[in-house]
Amino acid sequence: MRRLIQMMLLFAPLSLVAQTSNVVLPQDQGPDKIDVSKYPAAQQAAYKVFTTKCSKCHTIARPINTMMKTDEWSRYVKRMMHKPNSGISDAQGKQIFDFMVYDQAERKDKNPKAFFPALSDEEIEKLKKQ
Repeated sequence: MRRLIQMMLLFAPLSLVAQTSNVVLPQDQGPDKIDVSKYPAAQQAAYKVFTTKCSKCHTIARPINTMMKTDEWSRYVKRMMHKPNSGISDAQGKQIFDFMVYDQAERKDKNPKAFFPALSDEEIEKLKKQ
């Protein structure tokens, strides 16, 4: 049993690397934090869930700097919830979605030129091949 635990600890970093996105998007180059101090308490709590869960597989800058419509955020969050080892429960997924929609309206929609449009799967695949 002890040997099994040692092996798991040894290979844990490799599984994290396998889960990390291997492509750098323009969004990844932008800011990786949001000042949520003026957001409602529920959104501040959701921001913590968002940063903890979403940074497991890609930079947190990616969604922070991406513009999406409500239905696109819904599809995106559901997709991320179903990724292996995301660890995002239904309740956490709802919090993340609600935060992304709130942040979109409060920050991104007010200054859209400062953010990037979402890339299609085809555009992401092209970047992976570069």
